[in-house]
Amino acid sequence: MAPLPGSVLLAPSPAGSKVRLRSAFMLGHPKNPDHERTTNGPTDRYDLMYYLKGSAAGGICCSITHGALCPVDVVKTRVQLDPVKYNSGLIGGMRTIIAEEGAGALATGLGATCFGYFVQGWFKFGGVEFFKIQAAESLGEEKAWENKTFIYLGAAAIAEFVADIFLCPLEAIRIRSVSDPEFCDGMVDGFGKILKADGIGGFYAGLAPILAKQIPYTMAKFAVQGEAADKIYASMGKTPDQLSSAANLGISLTSGVIAGVAAAIISHPADTLLSKINKAGAGGDGPMMTRLLNIAKETGFVNLCTVGLLPRCVMIGSLTAGQFGIFDTVMNALGASKVRKQTVE
Repeated sequence: MAPLPGSVLLAPSPAGSKVRLRSAFMLGHPKNPDHERTTNGPTDRYDLMYYLKGSAAGGICCSITHGALCPVDVVKTRVQLDPVKYNSGLIGGMRTIIAEEGAGALATGLGATCFGYFVQGWFKFGGVEFFKIQAAESLGEEKAWENKTFIYLGAAAIAEFVADIFLCPLEAIRIRSVSDPEFCDGMVDGFGKILKADGIGGFYAGLAPILAKQIPYTMAKFAVQGEAADKIYASMGKTPDQLSSAANLGISLTSGVIAGVAAAIISHPADTLLSKINKAGAGGDGPMMTRLLNIAKETGFVNLCTVGLLPRCVMIGSLTAGQFGIFDTVMNALGASKVRKQTVE
């Protein structure tokens, strides 16, 4: 049987039939079945509106999940900044903060978190879609499928780099406000104070560690989630089209948890450096790299890798699962759904 337009032939399924994946494993395709390839090729389905939908879904899922987990992030950041005081775990840290500052302190930096991660999610998910689709179209369908992991990794790295340029200033405000609750009265106030005290450079003091944290994190998140989902479907002997929407969502959530924990472990040392570099006076004076090296020496390699890791695994595992689940839901609501493997004879 000739390949469908915009599809790629994959390995035999457990049932002995063969499976095609529309548009070389691209995550989304128009929900409308009549929206097929035109004479100009399969990229016609992926127009500006498709990428805007993917970006909007990404911004919404990142904003909601990071905002919902703001209390965990506050505790995680406090543990990284002052492990001596906050040494009783996630629940103990929450109790200490509430006892000393009130429950409202757990929402410190919520505005910067929601807005910052909406912007980051917009460029990250939208960028991954764009760069992945462009790479797949450039390589051709079969080569794209053979190199799907490398395409995921490359697309994720480029998209995350762009997203972090926009995220870094807002992350600086969030961390400064969490480390010093008296620093500002909200995102706009914090922006003005950092700009006045440190200039534009103050917003990008943490750019190196945020890139070192976010790029490996995003690469692992997308690659591990895709691989984990494939393994789950293979273990069940099913394709997504053979399962209900609820079952597919459950697989997205499960694979998201696995990807989140893996991504958290990989990116945790850089996350610790990012939390510390945005604390006033951390690392002494001098260029950013000198300050980062001073912080790394003072903290020690083991502490960089382990302090605050448990709450971060809880946070990132939940967050990543929620992101993929919400992303799928929003994309469906906007009229663009994730790819579904097609079983053919």
